[in-house]
Amino acid sequence: MHRVLLIAVPLFGLCIALEWLWGRLTGRDNYRLPDAISSLSQGVLSLAVAAVTPLFQSGLYAWALPHLALLPASTWSGAWGWATAIVVYDFCDYWLHRVSHESALFWAAHAVHHQSEHFNLTTALRQESFYAVMGAPFFLPMALLGLPVDLYLGAGLFVLLYQFWIHTEHIGRLGWLDRVFSTPSNHRVHHAVNPGYLDKNYGAVLVIWDRLFGTFAEETERCVYGTVKPLRSWYPLQAVGQFYGELLDRARATPRWLDRARLLFKSPGWAPPGLAPFAPPDEARLRQPRFDPPVSLLDKMRATSLLLVTAVASAVWLDISDELGEGRNLLAAAVIAIGLSAAGAMLSRGVAEHRKMARWLAWAIYLGAMASCATLIAVIAATAPKV
Repeated sequence: MHRVLLIAVPLFGLCIALEWLWGRLTGRDNYRLPDAISSLSQGVLSLAVAAVTPLFQSGLYAWALPHLALLPASTWSGAWGWATAIVVYDFCDYWLHRVSHESALFWAAHAVHHQSEHFNLTTALRQESFYAVMGAPFFLPMALLGLPVDLYLGAGLFVLLYQFWIHTEHIGRLGWLDRVFSTPSNHRVHHAVNPGYLDKNYGAVLVIWDRLFGTFAEETERCVYGTVKPLRSWYPLQAVGQFYGELLDRARATPRWLDRARLLFKSPGWAPPGLAPFAPPDEARLRQPRFDPPVSLLDKMRATSLLLVTAVASAVWLDISDELGEGRNLLAAAVIAIGLSAAGAMLSRGVAEHRKMARWLAWAIYLGAMASCATLIAVIAATAPKV
């Protein structure tokens, strides 16, 4: 699947550039470079995690299919099979998505996608690293129906790609489409922290699931994006670990082991007796300024170049990752994480660090990460199987 996504990257880039240009021309530019780099870094990181966890991407489904299938694969031949696979996948994804908002452990994996306080096409690429790993069992009903692996993977890819275009503020209400499909208006509601919008509109392609199960809300007021407790960081690994860290802190403060276990599966805002629950969003949260600390032009340039080189290194690696051993894939993923973390470090320096040591350290981090990614590209290129 990651190879198909790599092919789609140029189209994603073109659409992002056009959306940014349209925003500039119309006076509605909702892009900020550090936020865009942060979101794109999460997308690259999620591809790296997918490459080192093939068991959860397709392996579990392929193993379960012959043990669970009630119908033969021939049942699903032709266009009917593809349409059924997409609808069933979307239904399963609705429940995974819903559980990911209503269970703290799953929210810890999913929260990354919601951390951006802007809403644009780069937000669509802000994918969760461990979401697919934890969510694999939710799609086993497709195996029960006997849907072949290629239909499972194809439906998943369709659902994922469909969601790209709905992450925009430049498309308004779409009439009857808003009542049936997940559209930009419906999905803006999903990403908002407005009290009336929280935990609504889970559908990836079809919003009829939300209407059926009581989780639908129409867009009626200006959306405020992000998470109830904002991330306020450009470090990609900190973004991944934010809510896991909060759960760990709460578990340490919880005396009873039973309550510690309940913390994982109760709602993200739940707390055992004696601990204060997570505060729901209030007017102060809705008025809170977006995280946008000053970043020097030099650091923006360094962070951008690090993201580009890391993305190229990822593409070179992912193109042949299926032929590499687990150890080499893990090493390559570590290099990718280093490059993305260095980009986050550049964005987090601020503009007031004029000390000589701080300047030298920044250059050391930057050049070290660039060298690591360049080495990965060279090694992969040299050892790639010749076609």
